[in-house]
Amino acid sequence: MSKPIPITTPLRELKGHEHCIMAAAVFPDKRLVTGSHDKTVRLWDLETGVALKKMELHRGGVSRLAVSQDEQLIASGDLNGEVMIWHGETGELLSQPIKAHTEWVSSLDFSPDGTVLATCSNDGMTKLWSTKTWSELQGRPIKCGGGTGCVRYSPSGEFIAIATSSIDIYNSGTRELVASFKGHKSHNFSLVWTADGTRLLTGGDGVDPTIREWDTTTWQQVGDPWTGHSNYINVMVINPAGTLVASVSPHEGHVRLWRVSDRRTVAIFKHSSGPEWVAFSVDGIMTARIACIDGDLSLAEELLTQDISTDGNNHTSYAHRSFVMARKHDWDHAVQDAITSISIQPSLIGFISKGIALCGKGHIRDARAAFDVASMYTDQDSEIVHFLLLIKAITLFNAGKHDEASLLLKELAAGCPNADTRACRIVEAYLRVQLEKALDGARHAEAADHFTSAVNSSNSSPKLNIHEIYEDLVVLFGWDLKCLWLTTHQKRCNALLQAGEFQDAVKLYRYMVDSSNKNTMVDYLDWSNGKSTFREECNTLCIANGDVALAASEYDRAIDLYSAAIALGSASDVVFANRSKAMLGKMLWEDAVLDAQKVTELNPSSHVGYQLTHTALRGAERYDEAIEAFTIMLSKLDDAPEAQIRSLRQQYVCPSQAEDAIRRAVWIELENAPLRLLNTSTGLLCDRAAQLNSFKMSPVYNELIAFPTKDSNLRTERIKDVVATYFRCVLLSHRWEETEVLLHDIQDKVVYELNGLGGIAKLQSFCKIVRDAGYNWAWMDTCCIDKKSNITELQESINSMFVWYRNSALTIVYLSDVPPSSQPGALAGSVWNERGWTFQELVAPQVVIFYQKDWSLYLGDRSPNHKESPAIMKELEDATGIDARALVNFSPGMRGAREKLQWASKRVTTLQEDVAYSLFGIFGITLPVIYGEKKQNALGRLLQEIVARSGDITVLDWIGQPSEFNSCLPAHITSYTTPPCALSSLSEDDIHTQLSSLRKNLDVELALELYDRLDYTSAARFANCRLHLPCIAFRVTEVSLSYGPSQETRYKVKADGLRDLLITTKELNIHSRTRPIKQTFLLVRPWDRSLLELPDFANLLDDTESEGDYRTPPFSTSVDSPSHSPVKQDGVDLESRALRLLVRLGQPFGAFLLARQRGGEYKRVASDRNIIAQVKDVSSVQDLMDIKTVEIL
Repeated sequence: MSKPIPITTPLRELKGHEHCIMAAAVFPDKRLVTGSHDKTVRLWDLETGVALKKMELHRGGVSRLAVSQDEQLIASGDLNGEVMIWHGETGELLSQPIKAHTEWVSSLDFSPDGTVLATCSNDGMTKLWSTKTWSELQGRPIKCGGGTGCVRYSPSGEFIAIATSSIDIYNSGTRELVASFKGHKSHNFSLVWTADGTRLLTGGDGVDPTIREWDTTTWQQVGDPWTGHSNYINVMVINPAGTLVASVSPHEGHVRLWRVSDRRTVAIFKHSSGPEWVAFSVDGIMTARIACIDGDLSLAEELLTQDISTDGNNHTSYAHRSFVMARKHDWDHAVQDAITSISIQPSLIGFISKGIALCGKGHIRDARAAFDVASMYTDQDSEIVHFLLLIKAITLFNAGKHDEASLLLKELAAGCPNADTRACRIVEAYLRVQLEKALDGARHAEAADHFTSAVNSSNSSPKLNIHEIYEDLVVLFGWDLKCLWLTTHQKRCNALLQAGEFQDAVKLYRYMVDSSNKNTMVDYLDWSNGKSTFREECNTLCIANGDVALAASEYDRAIDLYSAAIALGSASDVVFANRSKAMLGKMLWEDAVLDAQKVTELNPSSHVGYQLTHTALRGAERYDEAIEAFTIMLSKLDDAPEAQIRSLRQQYVCPSQAEDAIRRAVWIELENAPLRLLNTSTGLLCDRAAQLNSFKMSPVYNELIAFPTKDSNLRTERIKDVVATYFRCVLLSHRWEETEVLLHDIQDKVVYELNGLGGIAKLQSFCKIVRDAGYNWAWMDTCCIDKKSNITELQESINSMFVWYRNSALTIVYLSDVPPSSQPGALAGSVWNERGWTFQELVAPQVVIFYQKDWSLYLGDRSPNHKESPAIMKELEDATGIDARALVNFSPGMRGAREKLQWASKRVTTLQEDVAYSLFGIFGITLPVIYGEKKQNALGRLLQEIVARSGDITVLDWIGQPSEFNSCLPAHITSYTTPPCALSSLSEDDIHTQLSSLRKNLDVELALELYDRLDYTSAARFANCRLHLPCIAFRVTEVSLSYGPSQETRYKVKADGLRDLLITTKELNIHSRTRPIKQTFLLVRPWDRSLLELPDFANLLDDTESEGDYRTPPFSTSVDSPSHSPVKQDGVDLESRALRLLVRLGQPFGAFLLARQRGGEYKRVASDRNIIAQVKDVSSVQDLMDIKTVEIL
């Protein structure tokens, strides 16, 4: 029904090709050239349908054709990328096949002067060829990317338009790119220029199956897209007059014909199979149709007469002129043209024109016969039959046969359930109104019911333009459906209002407003603004019911009602404010802004409009404007004359206060973040200032500023949450490789735009993963620290790195040596586990995710934290020797220092000093970073700090070479690889047995004196690389050589109060078997306060009953300090502890061999094995009384 019947019925079918026709072009002399998948090109006579020439030299299916404007050349391109040139008259081949492209030819076009042929292909190339030599023109081909769809010269020949993923416009002479724009959402398939070159039309693909119109002076889109197609638009052509456009979508199975003036579809040509191409012939039928629609019947007659003069056997033109004569009530000529059409060729359109003309002359019976015969030419197509019967009913009605026409319509609607019943209702409504025009309008409501029902029977929008949908009725009978619509619905509005159905009345009223044109608007205004009270009554009812709906949070209904009241033109600022509130409830931010601005316009002194504007702008994320509106709102509240309004000001915090709170939160958040960070959105490296600026430019910052509340706690928590979320940072842990990216490589550059090789590729992949995970900031140690020119930054970075990893939102571990799809166990074998810096990068973060060499997840584990994966943590435990619980819950600091050193002992670093520097964070230590100081000094400073701060002497328990820094410290961290000396401990039964013996054989006072002296012994400390070590000293009396089975150098050592022992060392230079020792050496037991068995201080505070039983000795550097007065204790308990101490001192212990130096200091003699010593007789307390603090170099 949406197309004229003659256009949808083929005038002629040309048969001869063996496969589908993929291209076609029409000559003005009514010849047609076609190209087919059967590899042939054919010339046809359009009038007779006879094939004039068959050209068969293509080796692939012919995909595209072009004809030069002088009609002398035909170019054909095929699926193999070859192009052939044929003579336009004879069809003879003019050149050898041209291998133009590597893939199929997707488009061809001759320049307007015929000197150049443009070809493009799916290989992404557009090439220009001379039509004189058929060689490619000098200059580089135009590279357009894959999937080039179409190339077209502008009418002047100045430009070449190329459709790919974008629309590119080139100067045809220089091949310089003049303009480039996106065009359609996904891909651009087809192009056509208007005849004057002022517009370019483009056709899209299945994602955006529209036609878009572009101004060729600005390359901006003109108007809305032309909609109607549902799949890609393969080809578009424009008729010679420039008034019509035809477009093809093969998957839809039809061709659309568009009117350029209003961009509307005027016809649809249906095909039995998907059409690939379309071309215009030179005729006047369609132009005459448009003239009929516009009411210019004289022009229509003139155009059709010209067609008849050109071709006296064109039966279609005679039939169309018969329709025009019938419109002009020239019935005799109408009958004559109809008879002539049928005499030339009997057809559906001919008998329809005869039936209409005979009815006009009053020959009803003959007219019926003509319509009956017409039904023989419908091919039993139900749509065509349905339309034919509608035409018959209208024709009978116009001839005065009203009852017969009405009966036919009813039977047609009832008997054709699959037909267009809406068409029946519209025709019935029109005829009913025509019949009742002279009456008092009593049946207008009934007619309106029919018309409304007709509109609602469609799934289309209620604003559907009936006049254009049923355009055929306008062409054949000159109907003015718009005037009919207004007439019936004015009555309908009044009826609905009187029935109390005011919402339906308003909807109908608005529909009338939208659909009125200039001619009918005058009548509409006379009706709505006249003596009737329609607008006033509707306005009152809409506002009242809108208020009720708003209060009930029925926002859609409220919006409809307020909108209806506003459409009536009598709304106040209150109505706009309420509709804005309803819009806010629906989160229609932009619409709410417009209404809020209308409120301020109508009532500028009120704060309400600005309050609504602020809320809507916040929702729309237009924060700068929201803050401005909020500030004005505060001023309106301050200046309000009513005290009650002014009091509302106390509810809000001004933006400056919010800025202060945000600034404090940001500095707190960044305190534990790296100094430089990579912005994953921009790809730029940002220092602190740039980070802050990025935050201030972000929507979340402005949203915080624009967030009004008087609840300071709520605002503070919200600010903390937003700031913490924004500044979440992801850190990378990786093994440095040969081509790492450094700071100067990315400074002031966009990371994503760099050449992606080596370290750059690693950095880019890292940043993309972080960005895709929703994080704004990333950090990579190779390029985010100024290691060369800023020593202070390097110092701070190394000392803060553990804290940075601990506070990261996520740490990504990149395993460059773990290939994709690795099996379990690959992580354990990675070199990453052996590097010094990766120790803290493993234990510090709370959340860790491991990635393989290709940046895929290790083991495909998509859990948010691999530290929660038992399988992965078991691998790491096996690889590092660190208990999985310690890996997950690691605490930095001095506790368990010896064990932490053992965990680090097998790790290596590129720079020797980094062995120590990489452990600063592990122990919570901050020390100067001095590259060039050498490994022993760096490690010595670290160990010195551990002892100095904790007094923990377990770090002195090692085997290996002594350090130049201090002989009690190892030269290499590998000395901690051997676990600390573990000696067997006594059971409680053994201790009780020995306690009983001591009580019988020992003076308890001596035990108490020893306990007291050891209790007041100070902890070990360092000063100027010298270790002050509290210990129990045993004078060595004899050292002699003693060779073992493996010929290793061992020494037999005797000392006062100790059993003889053997020491393996290379540091003693003693050549005699026996040599007396006179205070040259000491064997010492480093003092360990845990032997006192004192309660833990933290537990002591919880035990109020025994709080006074313990004392905290003052710091002392010497056991020769004045005697102290012990706090009163339970004598039995202290005695027991003293005796237990003696029992423990009698057990084997790890001893240090010290050699006295000339200045009275000592040096530790390193041993290849632990030195295990034991007192001879624990009851000889005097042997244990040599308690001193020795100074060790």
